[in-house]
Amino acid sequence: MAGIYIHIPFCKQACHYCNFHFSTSLRYKNEFISAILKESELQRNYLSGEPVSSIYFGGGTPSLLEPGELFSILDRLYTHYSVAPDAEITLEANPDDINEKKLVSWKETGFNRLSIGIQSFFEEDLKWMNRAHNARQAINSLKLAQRYFSNITIDLIYGIPILTNEKWKQNADTAINLSIPHLSCYALTIEEKTPLFKMIREHRKENINPDKQSEQFLLLMEWLDRAGYEHYEISNFAKSNFRSRHNTSYWQGKKYLGLGPSAHSYNGQSRQWNIANNNIYIESVNKGTLSIEKEVLTLSQKKNEYIMTSLRTLEGLNLEKTDPEERLRLLAESKRYIDSGLIKSEKNCLTLTREGKLLADGIAANLFI
Repeated sequence: MAGIYIHIPFCKQACHYCNFHFSTSLRYKNEFISAILKESELQRNYLSGEPVSSIYFGGGTPSLLEPGELFSILDRLYTHYSVAPDAEITLEANPDDINEKKLVSWKETGFNRLSIGIQSFFEEDLKWMNRAHNARQAINSLKLAQRYFSNITIDLIYGIPILTNEKWKQNADTAINLSIPHLSCYALTIEEKTPLFKMIREHRKENINPDKQSEQFLLLMEWLDRAGYEHYEISNFAKSNFRSRHNTSYWQGKKYLGLGPSAHSYNGQSRQWNIANNNIYIESVNKGTLSIEKEVLTLSQKKNEYIMTSLRTLEGLNLEKTDPEERLRLLAESKRYIDSGLIKSEKNCLTLTREGKLLADGIAANLFI
């Protein structure tokens, strides 16, 4: 089963930390939608007819589009692809875009899951990040959304310099008390070419503290475990039966097609990504071509990707999925991490401990071929 991702590259304003491709101008929105519809047709054979189990509208801010515009894209996907009857269909939405009329329209259009960009329930944090919504909208949007959707996930960010452990606990408790079934929690990262990077470099904002981020991640794992959430991937926590089907397909190495500027695709043998430029994307698609870059993966790259993605998950790295020589190598290389309590080895699987999850990327890189 495959997945489809649609990148909607529009936002009301630029969050200081964001490194994704987007534009704050809606000037070419109509032309963009026409291009997405055409690209979905141009790429209709990419998944080789494989059934689609998940569709994800991300961005940017997909909730900026009118319900009719979202419907036209979704309708075209059903025309060109074999979408499973029970497919998970997610819409990313910002709290300030959520109202009763839109929620009804989204549900009628076919969306059955919302991903709401909360980030924090504190006003001062939202202002620090330059988010478009306020703390009141964060709470109200969730309560309103729950009247129409049971499958809701929210994003929360930790490791912000002004976020104390007490405030972080209140953020987690608010989500728990609201019975949000899925949480995606990320450490704040400082990406080059973002406003935040420039402000920190100019000493206008305080830099992040890695030790504080590690402490808040460990606290989060403890709190959500007590609340009955399954920590099924480094950044993701879910109540029973509420794992993200779409994101899980990435970690399991399944095929997916990305539509829209900057969107990535993977067919099991190669990766490709669209140009991160709205005008060039629109022009090329209108000419019937795709402005993409492509990378054919070597056997070593495939093995390393499996190491990286599988170690991020609750199930871990299944040694039975590797060849005998690779299995011996992985056992030998991972021994130091097993001995130091960062990796557990059980039932032919290598899984990260809580402390190991703090160093997930580094450990995976050291196990690469």
